[in-house]
Amino acid sequence: MQHVHNPSNNQLKKPRIILGSTSKFRKQLLTKLNLSFEQAAPNIDETPLATETPKEMVARLSLEKAKVIATQYSNAIIIASDQTAVFNNQPIGKPHTVANAVKQLSQFSGQTITFYTGLVVINTATQQTYQAMDITKVHFRPLSETVIQNYIDIEQPLSCAGSFKSEGLGITLFKGIESNDPNALIGLPLIELTNIFYQMGYSLPLAENA
Repeated sequence: MQHVHNPSNNQLKKPRIILGSTSKFRKQLLTKLNLSFEQAAPNIDETPLATETPKEMVARLSLEKAKVIATQYSNAIIIASDQTAVFNNQPIGKPHTVANAVKQLSQFSGQTITFYTGLVVINTATQQTYQAMDITKVHFRPLSETVIQNYIDIEQPLSCAGSFKSEGLGITLFKGIESNDPNALIGLPLIELTNIFYQMGYSLPLAENA
């Protein structure tokens, strides 16, 4: 009798993957996992609810983004994420002006801010939903007025929450980062995402010809 080879997880056919985000940073991060994927914009109302904490908001918005995209694709794996940064229990906004950026970074000098990065994966083939949350703490150096001004002049982080780009020169402002996954700070927790792929039966990395 002919032996029938039982394929391992690594030989599963690569699934159709939809990244529910148009962010170039999340695109770059997901590319690290050597998976083919498409991007789709999740059009949802991101207004915070009066009663929720920033952490709760991130979890809710991640799920809402994934659900909206999931209605558009059958037999696909939907990946969605949301992130907020918090200082003194308040969400950190975008500065928009140099004066606001100087004010924000002056407040952060010698202090710690917390990033909550939510992750939701929906497998529309199995109707299963997976949720995770990464918490990253960023400890700032004592920042002089000169350092703050130099940084803002060079990187122009006026459209970035917190007035810094952690994936760029903003790293010079940090004394240390507490994180389970350095990718989460940029916008997508790849270790948690890999854990979810394992739960779905896909041991990453998948074979090139899968």
